[in-house]
Amino acid sequence: MIQQQRLDRLTDWLKAGEIDAAFVHSSENVYYFTNFMCHPHERLLGLFVFQEAESFLVCPKMEEQAAREAGWTGHVIGYDDAEDPWALIREEWNRRSLKKRLNIAIEEHVVSYARSQKLQTLAEEVRFCSLDETLNQLRLVKDERERQILKEAARLADEAVQAGIEHLKEGCTEMDIVAQIELAMKQKGVAAMSFPTMVLFGEKTALPHGNPGMNRLKKGDLVLFDLGVVWNGYCSDITRTVAFGSAGSKQREIYRLVLEAQQAAIDAARPGVRMGDLDQIARKKISDAGYGAYFTHRLGHGLGISVHEYPSLHGNNDHPLKEGMVFTVEPGVYVPGVGGVRIEDDVYIAKDGAELLTSFPKDLIIV
Repeated sequence: MIQQQRLDRLTDWLKAGEIDAAFVHSSENVYYFTNFMCHPHERLLGLFVFQEAESFLVCPKMEEQAAREAGWTGHVIGYDDAEDPWALIREEWNRRSLKKRLNIAIEEHVVSYARSQKLQTLAEEVRFCSLDETLNQLRLVKDERERQILKEAARLADEAVQAGIEHLKEGCTEMDIVAQIELAMKQKGVAAMSFPTMVLFGEKTALPHGNPGMNRLKKGDLVLFDLGVVWNGYCSDITRTVAFGSAGSKQREIYRLVLEAQQAAIDAARPGVRMGDLDQIARKKISDAGYGAYFTHRLGHGLGISVHEYPSLHGNNDHPLKEGMVFTVEPGVYVPGVGGVRIEDDVYIAKDGAELLTSFPKDLIIV
């Protein structure tokens, strides 16, 4: 079972570091080890993993059946809204006859101060260490099952872009197109988008993370789509920019430049290449053409259970690419008063180079 293999790797890390337990807290990381996705809002969700003792899951009682149906076969502490889950945790903790002085690994960027205080009540002395880098490394390399899920998520993202393009017409609003895209995905069985769908028209495309609104489409506008879907717990993320009616010379110039920069970075991607080199390759193309000041973000980010996960593909990242990694490559140029172009694909690092999971055409489309 994949989840047991992942738990075994975490247990091996605990033993090697002489760490007594790990508290896995974020929904995404709990899912990675249990296949159970839960968004508990303010309620407590967590997985306790030990060197030797049996792991146990803590979740709201109303989610307990879902955890079982997802495939978790270990012990579950389900609690209702009137109960203190930490009292139940302490009871379960004491059954394991753990030491009075403990080292507990936590997700330091996720566990709140209040919950760290609760963890400190589980023994006479509790010392914390970071679990973040270990979880990042475990999730960094995708197995074949994950690759296939991500590939299907990417295919659906391609179809979402097509759905958006098909509904472009003069006078429609950005929110009209967002609604059509998300309806099309719901009709294909997609329960959730990876993030709020972005559709921008005209000068608003110069905002890398602009918010769709009631802006109306007119001829000569660029249209930027940035979207993704969640499929079987994994995310896709694609950006395409098209022109409506016509494209001016400046728009075409920017589009050609961004496409060349993206392709240069993709061509260079293979195991062993420094991650930061990909950013620098794309950035140099754009800077040499005089648009460096208008490329205002990193080249890309890791992709998997989270739409933004480790690693960050910025120019100072010295870590090497590894076979099995999945990340985005998304250079952009954003010129106020003219508009912006971003082209983004989901990339899998195979043994001999980059494999694109997204496949929507990248030649400039005039709708």
